[in-house]
Amino acid sequence: MNSHAQVRAAMPNVAPTPSQTELRPKEGQRFGHIVSVSGSQAIASLDVALPQNVNRIEIGALVKIAAARASVIGIVSGMSSPMPGEGSEDKEIRLVELNLAGEISTDEESGALAFRRGISNSPALGDMVTYVSRDELASVYLQPKASTIDVGTLFQDPMVPAHFLVDELFGKHFLVVGSTGSGKSCAITAILQRVLEDHNHAHIVVLDVHNEYAQAFGDRVERITANNLRLPFWLLNFQEICAALTGSDSHHDAEVQILSEAIVAAKKRSAGTPTRRLSGKGTAITVDTPAPYLLSDLIAYLDEQLGKLERAQATLPYLRLKNRIEALIADARYGFMFRSVMVEDTMASVLSQIFRIPAEDKPITVIELAAVPAEILDVVISLIARLAFDLAVWSEGRMPMLLVCEEAHRYAPAQDGDKFMPTRLALARIAKEGRKYGVALGLATQRPSELDTTIISQCSTVIAMRLSTDRDQDVMRSNTHDGALDLLNYLPVLGDREAIVLGQGVPMPMRIKFRDLNETAVPRSRKDGFSAAWKSGNIGRAELEEIVQLWRATGRFVG
Repeated sequence: MNSHAQVRAAMPNVAPTPSQTELRPKEGQRFGHIVSVSGSQAIASLDVALPQNVNRIEIGALVKIAAARASVIGIVSGMSSPMPGEGSEDKEIRLVELNLAGEISTDEESGALAFRRGISNSPALGDMVTYVSRDELASVYLQPKASTIDVGTLFQDPMVPAHFLVDELFGKHFLVVGSTGSGKSCAITAILQRVLEDHNHAHIVVLDVHNEYAQAFGDRVERITANNLRLPFWLLNFQEICAALTGSDSHHDAEVQILSEAIVAAKKRSAGTPTRRLSGKGTAITVDTPAPYLLSDLIAYLDEQLGKLERAQATLPYLRLKNRIEALIADARYGFMFRSVMVEDTMASVLSQIFRIPAEDKPITVIELAAVPAEILDVVISLIARLAFDLAVWSEGRMPMLLVCEEAHRYAPAQDGDKFMPTRLALARIAKEGRKYGVALGLATQRPSELDTTIISQCSTVIAMRLSTDRDQDVMRSNTHDGALDLLNYLPVLGDREAIVLGQGVPMPMRIKFRDLNETAVPRSRKDGFSAAWKSGNIGRAELEEIVQLWRATGRFVG
């Protein structure tokens, strides 16, 4: 199949609207010439006489410059008229600013159009600038030799599909940013649904802090809720268990030292029980060894030490640790982690459920975290992220996996603070070293200015949707490296489900519109409209009683 046939086969079967037909420029139509070239940027002057139906040049559109030995592709990044004509277009000067992105050439053997990034034939003054043809657009964006997914259409031409490069997108981390209501959740869903169509043995974990993604994947998802989530406390490393059990006041250092000794003693005690199933003889027991132990042994050690102490001040750190452990055991909200009553090595079972090993026709896991207490949410995220990285390392990268983190700024914030340190370190480690072992991050946030910049800088693909605040826009500009950063100036005016995509996960920077999702495959939103809810009944007295009982069963208020 030649390149033209591939292009036509990939075109969505959608008829253009009359307005699209009228405003679409004629393919190959000249509209200007180059008047300035500076590095990767150029400026074209529009011809004075243009047909009425071809003078629509928009931000983000691709144009072609007829250079000496190849056709240089430029992206429209700005437009101006430094000398407006006063009632006469003949005297008007209209300029189009271009970011030079790559070249299109014809393969001598096959005759197919081929696109490559980078410029080896720089435009010269006077070179003709024309609209690109649909085949040329497709040759740039479709990349038939690479593994791609079709997620939407180009803004410039809705008849040309927008493709992401699978290996580059998932292998080098990606970031989705956008204000509330811009369509971030639908964009992530569209990406994951497309990749699952052809990848039945994927390993994708979605950390869902709003409990909205599970219904979007039908019977192909392993849904983990508060009822079936099992993360035994003994899987926590020492930094994570300290975040869960110790305070942050003047007794912190003493509690950390006591807890370290208590954990080692509890692990050694459990290691000698007949029910121990830790693999490997002679395994060294340290404070970070992922070996099962009992909280009752931890408490027993604290009681033993308390019996040896006389001064009340010296007993305070021991009593605080003991009270904290007993409170976690008694609190039903922490049952998924701290209610284990038997010493049993379930590590393989936990990893199998979370990371889908084997996939068994469910290649994606959605972990619903809305019910996880805020005090321990960062510890849970840290544990899952660390397990993903460690599993990737010990499996020598044989099972590539993707960890999707919704509302990433909540548990990996830009501000320094010990509370979030374990989570930030776990995610930063994946961001910096994960690609070596086949573990990738997919981050989503509405406030990139509040997300750790070290993690942002490691994302090789940015899917930027509508962003309104200057602070968030500035962060994206300072942490995104691409030849079309000027396009980010238009983030405030993007429509719903529209995005500017930069980085290695796409053939070149582009403005796209994500496809509509099937109604049954849309992420669930808990926000019913006020008008609809207030016009009909919502919660009755019986339901209120159930809510109160559930509320009271937790033993405490949320705040």
